[in-house]
Amino acid sequence: MKIDHLVVNVDSYVQEDENFIKKVHSIGLPYEPKWGKGTKGFKVSNIWIGNEYFELIKIKTKDGGGWIESWTEDYHSGHRGLIGFALEVDDIEATYLNLIRQNIRVSTPEPLKFQWFFKLLSKTMPWKNSYLPKFEGMPFQFFLQQLNDEKSKVFMQKYMVPNSREKNINGILEVKVYGTLTEQDKNIIKALFQDYKINDSTITVSLGRQIISFIESKKHSVEVILDCENEKKSTKQLEIGNNLIIKTG
Repeated sequence: MKIDHLVVNVDSYVQEDENFIKKVHSIGLPYEPKWGKGTKGFKVSNIWIGNEYFELIKIKTKDGGGWIESWTEDYHSGHRGLIGFALEVDDIEATYLNLIRQNIRVSTPEPLKFQWFFKLLSKTMPWKNSYLPKFEGMPFQFFLQQLNDEKSKVFMQKYMVPNSREKNINGILEVKVYGTLTEQDKNIIKALFQDYKINDSTITVSLGRQIISFIESKKHSVEVILDCENEKKSTKQLEIGNNLIIKTG
């Protein structure tokens, strides 16, 4: 299991404002928002960071044009920031069954399909997703993802351009999630992850070289620490909205 990508609800300026796009470039992250996928109902722009990425989402219509229904509703209710936290797994069916055995209400693994134009048109992506329950204390949820095969993975890696790896920023090292966890939220974390430590007001999850930290706080926010070997870009940071900060080391 590893951190794969973060799905983030954003306002229009994140994809359209030239000054903001320049800010992204200034910390060493290539960003071409016009290149992302979308329909008449939603627009995706990606920031590719090694084998990980940010998926920035703007909803343009009431129905979301084929985007995930519950996330579309959250967007229209004013949600901005991290909405979906994707974890890549080697065996999504086994992980799903393990969670079910621990009484976690996780959705059946299914291919991600976008439908639009009165559901007459659709596109199926080359991977399966399985969604865990939304947290009660924080406004996001984890979901599992597994590509169909090695060929799909190679294709996706070729698609992940322009990539910050060219600037020696090689991936996501740590995600720090600040906020309040309910007991049910903690049960999800304990069921989902094998290697975790609880210390006072912090839960630390180890995923090989990556870390996810849950830090007790009255205010919800997210910090993402990148693996940066570029001295000129290290210690820089970018704010997206008022609750997501990206730091290059």
